[in-house]
Amino acid sequence: MNKLVANSDAAIEGIKDGMTLMLGGFGLCGIPENCIGSLVKKGISDLTCISNNAGVDDFGLGLLLQKRQIKKMISSYVGENDEFERQMLSGELEVDLIPQGSLAERCRAGGAGIPAFFTPAGFGTEVAEGKEIRDFNGKPHILESALTADFAIVKAWKGDRFGNLIFKGTARNFNPVMAMAGKITIAEVEELVEPGELDPNQIHTPGIFVQRVFQGADYEKRIEQRTVR
Repeated sequence: MNKLVANSDAAIEGIKDGMTLMLGGFGLCGIPENCIGSLVKKGISDLTCISNNAGVDDFGLGLLLQKRQIKKMISSYVGENDEFERQMLSGELEVDLIPQGSLAERCRAGGAGIPAFFTPAGFGTEVAEGKEIRDFNGKPHILESALTADFAIVKAWKGDRFGNLIFKGTARNFNPVMAMAGKITIAEVEELVEPGELDPNQIHTPGIFVQRVFQGADYEKRIEQRTVR
């Protein structure tokens, strides 16, 4: 099935105010830059965003925070974003901070159809408040629920018009698990190839999980901190 769409504007069609989005990436690596730009341009608001981090002030999800388009962030690491900090401390932004491994597993569980799982991560902290606790092998575990989204938006190195995806290096982080957990999954790729050109043994996300794919453009691929000496 041909899942190719023209560009990021066409790819985000159907995303509306108040929806829940998963956005792949780790720090500023492997984030769907083009789709984030289209979301900013379209002005969609009251979003719940599930992402490992919230970008930086002028890039990534930080652009959506600047425009007050995010109502709630479900994430793991947010230490590089001053505007995120300001909105959280002022009560403008609802925040659910999750241990990084638990966040990844909650996304993976959502894609695998597993409703919940027990983990020792977070026991004895605010993370465990209001959650069921059980002992396994003499160790307390908390019950974590799976995460799913109306749309999952990921960024891959290569893909074909059937939606098969290959991620490169560190960009193979939250992208594959989030691609499985969206009701509709959008993939922007750096390089679009013809079906059959990708080695089946190298494909990280099969096309069955992807509904829309397009070739992105003008990737900045920023890094958060650059040290030269």
